[in-house]
Amino acid sequence: MKDRKTLDKRYEAIAWGAGFIWVGILGLIPGEQNSIGVLSIGLILLGLNLARYLSMIPINVFSTLIGVLTAVLGLVAVLLPVLNIPRFEVEIFPLVLIVIGLYFLVPGSKRAENG
Repeated sequence: MKDRKTLDKRYEAIAWGAGFIWVGILGLIPGEQNSIGVLSIGLILLGLNLARYLSMIPINVFSTLIGVLTAVLGLVAVLLPVLNIPRFEVEIFPLVLIVIGLYFLVPGSKRAENG
């Protein structure tokens, strides 16, 4: 059990590191890279949960749902020109803050019940 917790923490650290590095790389590229960034973060979260699943570690349902949502939204944003969908603007930063807040609140209530 302890080995799985250690492995899960290692997977999380790798996912966070990959996310920050990728966002940093996209920040260095001129032009707007938001759609690629959103898609990438979704794929990183899905990859994290796939690694958990393959290692027989319980997946985090919340991060899986956020991964699916961001991957789909990022893919739609990347394909906007190809699909001839009219462009729409959504402020991403406030949504990210809300999602981060929910991430801390939802598991936090579970920890309070168990601990």
